[in-house]
Amino acid sequence: MKNLPKGDKKLLNAWAFYDWANSVYSLTIVSAVFPIFYETLFKERDHYIDVFGMHLKNSALISFITAMAFLAVSFISPLLSGIADYIGNKKSFMKFFCYLGAISCMGLYWFDLTNIYVGLAFYFLGLIGYWGSLVFYNSYLPDIAFEKQQDGISAKGYSLGYIGSVILLVINLVMIMGADSPEARMENMRYSFITVGIWWILFSQYTYYYLPKGGKEKNQKLTKDVVFNGFKELKKVWALLTENIVLRRYLGGFFVSSMAVQTVMLVATYFGAQEIQWASEEESTIGLIKCILIIQLVAVIGAFLTSKASGKWGNIPTLIVINGIWVVFCIIVYFISLPIHFYVMATIAGLVMGGIQALSRSTYSKLLPETEDTASFFSFYDVAEKIGIVIGMCVYGIIDQITGSPRSAIVILGIFFLTSIFLLRRIPKNVTSK
Repeated sequence: MKNLPKGDKKLLNAWAFYDWANSVYSLTIVSAVFPIFYETLFKERDHYIDVFGMHLKNSALISFITAMAFLAVSFISPLLSGIADYIGNKKSFMKFFCYLGAISCMGLYWFDLTNIYVGLAFYFLGLIGYWGSLVFYNSYLPDIAFEKQQDGISAKGYSLGYIGSVILLVINLVMIMGADSPEARMENMRYSFITVGIWWILFSQYTYYYLPKGGKEKNQKLTKDVVFNGFKELKKVWALLTENIVLRRYLGGFFVSSMAVQTVMLVATYFGAQEIQWASEEESTIGLIKCILIIQLVAVIGAFLTSKASGKWGNIPTLIVINGIWVVFCIIVYFISLPIHFYVMATIAGLVMGGIQALSRSTYSKLLPETEDTASFFSFYDVAEKIGIVIGMCVYGIIDQITGSPRSAIVILGIFFLTSIFLLRRIPKNVTSK
């Protein structure tokens, strides 16, 4: 463990490198290989299964499981971040969730429709591990970087994440497409889940080596009062928001925007597998992974351009423009049906996806009042994001289940982005550094 001063280049790079370590989960498990694997399992069932006493469409089922996981994270994250900030061991909590997520990814090797509940449990715990670790990871940003450094290092983190995850995805793609039979292809997909867990644990060690313990270094014992301290801190943050109009308005815009962005990210591959007219199953597999690779590679450029744009025109105006692009995106996606359409929209999504994530995180960090209690503020940020995802995924899943097609849900997501624009326009444009 190295004790480096705030703003130190090596410390900043070590923090950003956690994106390299954990983004393989969001790419391989959430976006690329697992959704294709999951859809293939249902190819002889016409997308439906009897589970939890209901007859559910497979994409609706995974949407509801995802929503349940985010609901759980939204409850436990303020609890644990408050404990971490009070005791002074953010890094220990970050490690726990990291390892929980990584091991759960490996457990997906045994995902099968004959033991669907076990597989769904691993999927559920993987989500909790990934997002739980991000609560503490994000809360480190104002601790390790000065305000003028936060946009750049936040964008660098996302860029590293996109690059690292693409490297592993390409390796997995070679494994999958090199298989000489459909059965072998499915087996190699299972092996790819194991590689995600190994990669995540291995590369996170560099981050843990340089990050400070975190918090106020009180080293207090864990008591009942401390356990519920997180909820008290959330209440305190809520009270501060009644006085901080700018931060409150920003969180409102972020809430509905994140609701839509994260839902798009989580359901894109399922949408592409079911709604796009691929010529064959093999073309579908290759085409969907190509689209995900396009998104990842273009997102690196998008995060860089967004960082530059925010430096020239300000954070809020840049976020408004990005949300406007998302509105147009949702309108067009409603009508697409051919592979070429999906490729084009994947390119557009990549450009605005990386940018809006990185800029949203750093903008919030800039708007925070002077405080050492960063974990609780970022916990509030994460709770808003997670509850938004719960709503977004439930809306998507319900519409998908009722209509048999998710296209109408895309229109609702467009309305979310439009609402975000309205809320962000109420924020003075000069409240963040240019």
